[in-house]
Amino acid sequence: MKLSILDQSPISSGKSPQEALQASVELAKAADKIGYTRYWMAEHHDLTGLACPNPDVMLGIVGSQTERIRIGAGAVLLPHYKPYKVAETYNLLATLYPGRVDLGIGRAPGGSAEASMALSGNFLENVKQMPEKLDELLQFLHNDFSEENMYAKINPSPVPAVSPETWLLGTSEKSADLAVEKGLPYVFGHFMSDADGPSIVKKYKESGSKTIVTVSAVCAETTEEAQELALSSQLWNVQRAKGEGDGKVPSVDASKVYSFSEEELETVSRMKQKMIVGNPREVRQQLEQLQARYDTDEIMVVTITHSYKARLRSYELIAEEMMEGKR
Repeated sequence: MKLSILDQSPISSGKSPQEALQASVELAKAADKIGYTRYWMAEHHDLTGLACPNPDVMLGIVGSQTERIRIGAGAVLLPHYKPYKVAETYNLLATLYPGRVDLGIGRAPGGSAEASMALSGNFLENVKQMPEKLDELLQFLHNDFSEENMYAKINPSPVPAVSPETWLLGTSEKSADLAVEKGLPYVFGHFMSDADGPSIVKKYKESGSKTIVTVSAVCAETTEEAQELALSSQLWNVQRAKGEGDGKVPSVDASKVYSFSEEELETVSRMKQKMIVGNPREVRQQLEQLQARYDTDEIMVVTITHSYKARLRSYELIAEEMMEGKR
């Protein structure tokens, strides 16, 4: 099983956005050393608890401080942008870091309606144009315009020796169908979807190619410690949904004393069903079960804990256990 990382660059209570971004760079450097296949960074806008509105900038930094690992966006939210600009940016990264750059594409707004309006105007109208924008982006990346097209004479320079590998991200059958239509590998967001993911991925694979499944996981030396660490992200999601708190990931101590309502406990229960939490052996077993359910090529793990040190250790423990399992 290939293992990769999706980093949302969460900001913990008591920490600054700068500290969150520095922790992301340290995570990428560690992932490069311990054998993860990819490090992708997510794009979010005007969300207090998430530090990165622009993965492209961060990938330039991450690429310069890593050697082997593939780096990419998970995802560039294409409805906000002109395809030519995206192609230029990722061609530049692919020129700097040959054979290591991924371009994940998504259609979500990544923030509030007001943030979307400020960023790109009428987002719903832009979403309708997503298939055409995706076609144009791929044509720019692969120099594939017909001679009659007005863009045939221009290139999104610099043109790299190896083009970025383009993926389509989604959480529904519609996104999987679009990936098949455009001939793209597909990433399914298991951690953020209530849809029947295995059925969606199975249908995609009948006509598609490579797949990645993204899952939320927290690993620690003991089951009890992992469950405590996971409380932070569970409370964080509850508070964000209700507009409570300061938007940052709360501490374990704050999570322990929080009084959950019955409705919130139901929300947490649903979250737990999607999360993988436990000691290394338990997490490995659950990851292998998830891989079997999806029949996927690769698992991408997103881990959010209040402690950046605990988050890094979680990724280390998972990698160590999976490698031990191979032996």
